Amino acid sequence: MGRSHGHKTRDRNKGKLPQVPKNMKSDGIDVEFDRDLADHEDLEAMARSKAADARAKKKMNLD
Repeated sequence: MGRSHGHKTRDRNKGKLPQVPKNMKSDGIDVEFDRDLADHEDLEAMARSKAADARAKKKMNLD
């Protein structure tokens, strides 16, 4: 038998890939925490996040 009998062997496993349950997906919302417990990296990440949100909001208002 040849290879060209209408069978796509490359995508055979595509329907069988495991899916992530909805309860394990992240919705992109950060969890609140106490600033007293935050270290330098946490505070720096919060500052970057606020700056990125401001840039996105500014860009959205320009469009």
